[in-house]
Order: sequence, then structure tokens, then C-alpha cells
Amino acid sequence: MAESGSTGDTRKEAEQPQVTRAEAPTPLPRAAVRTSLLVTLVLGGLTAVPPLSMDMYLPALPEVTGALHTSAATAQLTLTACLTGMALGQLVVGPMSDKWGRRRPLMAGLFVYVAATAICAFAPDAALLVAFRLLQGLAGAVGIVIARAVVRDLYDGVAMARFFSTLMLISGVAPIVAPLIGGQILRVTDWRGVFVVLTFIGIALTALVGRFLPETLPPERRHSGGTLEALRTMRSLLADRVFTGYMVAGGFAFAALFAYISASPFVIQEIYGASPQTFSLLFGLNSIGLIAVGQLNGKVLVGRVSLDKVLAVGLSLTVVAAAFLLLVATGTFGAPDDVGLAPVAAGLFVLMASMGLATPNTNALALLRTPHAAGSASALLGTSSFLIGAVASPLVGIAGEHTAVPMALVQLVCGLAAAVAFLALCRPWRHAAGATREVTER
Repeated sequence: MAESGSTGDTRKEAEQPQVTRAEAPTPLPRAAVRTSLLVTLVLGGLTAVPPLSMDMYLPALPEVTGALHTSAATAQLTLTACLTGMALGQLVVGPMSDKWGRRRPLMAGLFVYVAATAICAFAPDAALLVAFRLLQGLAGAVGIVIARAVVRDLYDGVAMARFFSTLMLISGVAPIVAPLIGGQILRVTDWRGVFVVLTFIGIALTALVGRFLPETLPPERRHSGGTLEALRTMRSLLADRVFTGYMVAGGFAFAALFAYISASPFVIQEIYGASPQTFSLLFGLNSIGLIAVGQLNGKVLVGRVSLDKVLAVGLSLTVVAAAFLLLVATGTFGAPDDVGLAPVAAGLFVLMASMGLATPNTNALALLRTPHAAGSASALLGTSSFLIGAVASPLVGIAGEHTAVPMALVQLVCGLAAAVAFLALCRPWRHAAGATREVTER
């Protein structure tokens, strides 16, 4: 898939109008049709593993700092470790699923996830907690990458973009209820109880996958090669400029989101004096915004408007929201006590909602170019997002717990970087006219 001069560029970009064509989904096997709703719910559960693993834990971050006698930066490192594990795990799981099918790696990863999460509940110090959060992330990666690969196995074109929006509706419930559950758990027990609940959630998800998720990659479509072939496949994917553009844009957009996830417990609770329960309610409200916009994307915009145009709007909203938050954080509108929580909450709401346009469309646009290696492509998409997010996470706490400037600055830089990658590498204007005409004719 590597480019070869301007001729290769023209040929690749001429294929892009297929991204906005209102295609029907690839027919499913009869058994998959009968269980399609169950499969959708299970895939949604798998994509909910990351927000469950991180968001239920967010209200407990300040408590972890005191209980383990560590700093806020070290407490945030437990998030970074989990995120890094999810990034690196996908590089292994993606090629494995292209070679051995989707179910076997998925079941193995879920078993390890349950064990690592249970050990986190009994970690005696911050170092051990960080270590097993890393293992938890490595194992949790299996759900992310394989869920995305299964969608690519079953759907194509606009139908795939719509299905990603449907998954966002299901998995989006997790960030709504996770901090609420975490806040309520802290009413009756300490932060360790959060990991106990996560352990039981992992056990339930493992049982559902074993019972209801069929194999979606038939043997004749699997890769027979080993590590070298997997590396060659990934290299060819990265050589595709447009795929790389969508991958990088999605990665930086996710980093802006993760900067919010990592810093908001301290910003909202420490700087603006909100309780863990208030923080959980605000986090849930922001997640509702993400879900609502994601459904607007899937039900209304996809098939009527170019996916590239929708993505451009989403990235623009991210930049605008981050710029506004930076103005608030630097005191442009007054001190935190004078301004209050409302402007910050509004800016974070817009930033979260913009992800409902950015996330499903970067995934769909990238995977449309890679039907032959969905597992490896899914791994690259997830790994880039989580690695960039892992770098952004410690930066938001670099100036301490009493200023929101680092969070807003990181979000703005990531939003701008995503927009630049999208414009410079994907160059959507080159095929926008033809795609728009096709959608209008329909």
C-alpha cells in the first residue's frame, strides 16, 4: 500500500469517494444474523473496558494519593500505566487475531484482565499498583482491538461508520455510569473496592463473550505468517499516507480527551471545590454529550454529509473548546472563585461532545482502506491513540494540583496537531467535490 509518486497518490485518492457512499453492510452468516443484537451488545461491552478501567477509578485518585502516601503525579501515573499497557497490548493482539481468529486471543486476554484487576485491589504501595495497572492495560487491550476488527469483518462503507456510532452509544454508557459507580463505592468503602467491582465486571464480560460472540474471521481469510509478516503488514499500512493521517488525527484527538480524563478529578475537585459525587455527575453529563453527538453522527450525518467534513467539524470544535478552557484557566475571565465551575464545565462538555464526531469517523475512514488486515490496522489505530494519550497524561499535572493551565494547554496542542495531521496527510479537499456530488445525487 506504499505510495509510488504522484500517480499512486492520484489513484489512492480517487478511491476515496467510496467512504461516503451509502453502502449496505456486508451480509452476515445466518447464525450471526440471529444473534446480531447480542453481538452488538458484547462488542459494546468490550469497547467499554477502557472507560470502565479508568473512569470508575477517577473519583478515587485524590484518595489514592493520601492512602498510598504518594504524589498527585504518581497517582496519575497509575492511569498512564494502564493506558500504556492498552497501547502496547494492541500491537501484539492485532496481528494475533489476524492469524488465529478473533475468539482465542480475546478469551485469553480477558482471563488475564480479571486476574490483574483482582491483584490491583490488594496492592500495598504505589509501585505495585502501577505495575499491575500496566498488566491490566495490556490484557484490556484485547477487547479494544478485537471489537474494532470484528466490526471490520462484518461491515463495510458507511454501514461501518454507522455501526461505530452504535457502539459509541453502548460503550458510552460506561463513562456515564463508571464515575457515578466509583463515587458511590467511595461512600461505603475505599478505592480498593473500585477494583473489586471491576473484577466482577470482567468475569461477567468473559462469560458473555464465551457464550454469545461467534468467530467472525474464517480460516481462509487468516494470515499464516509469523512476526515478520505482521511487521511487514504494519509497515505497509504506515506507508499509506492517508491511513496514517487518519490514525495520527485520531490519536491526538484521543490525547485531548485523555488529558481531560486525567486532569479533571483534580481540576474540578481541588481547584473548584466540587465533591466526588458532583464530579461524577459532571463527568456523566459530558459523556451524555459525547453519546448524543455520536448518535447524531451515525443516524443523521453519515450517508448525507462527507465523513471528512464531519470529521473536520469535530476537530474544529475540539480546538475551539480547548482554546476557551485555556482562556478560563489563565484567568482571562477572573479568578476561579469569581468565575465558578460553570464556564469550565461548559468548555469540557463541548470538548467531550466533539469526540462524538472525531472518534467514529477517524476509525471508519482509516479501516475502510484496510479490509485485508483489519486486526493489524485496528492495533495501529489503538496503539497510536493510547501512546499519545499516555504522553499527554503526566503533562497535565506538571504544574501541580492547583492550576488548570497544563490541562487546557495540552488539549489545545493536541487538537491543533490532530487538525494539522488531517489536513496535511489526508488532504480531504482533493476528493471532497466528487464525494459531495455522489451523496447529493443519492
